[in-house]
Amino acid sequence: MPSGPPAEPPEELTSALAYEGAWRFTAPALESSVPQARHAVRDLLGEQRVPVAADVMDGLLLIVSELVTNAVQHAALLSPQIVVQLTIGANWLRVAVEDNHPYRPKALEADEGDVGGRGLWLVKALTAEAGGKCDVEHTANGGKAIWAELPLVPLATSPPTVP
Repeated sequence: MPSGPPAEPPEELTSALAYEGAWRFTAPALESSVPQARHAVRDLLGEQRVPVAADVMDGLLLIVSELVTNAVQHAALLSPQIVVQLTIGANWLRVAVEDNHPYRPKALEADEGDVGGRGLWLVKALTAEAGGKCDVEHTANGGKAIWAELPLVPLATSPPTVP
């Protein structure tokens, strides 16, 4: 048997992938920030060449829209600026929207006639469907961050059964 130093593991096993990292940006708590945040997240994922499955991307962008909309509609009085953070790992990504309002919302199922009120419920449903998780946390400044973490590849679905 040859002796000598042990073989080094391949570099890709020991270093972070090129797209891993965290990015934060602020936006005014205005309705115009909703599409801007969605486009910024989409563009960042493209620039970083993150391998996000198409259905995960669709769900993520809807989650971004819902979280920013909620911050704009419900926290703007106490939080004229919001923060959007995107954190990307090897197999997952997390989006968080932070504001300075201390109220921690709850996911509500709205009645059919209600025009709004389903935002956080929709975020939780989309996250669960993708096999992810979401939560609301207090921030150091007394506000909150609502986050959703999704796998880059959705849960495998079983093939449809043919009768």
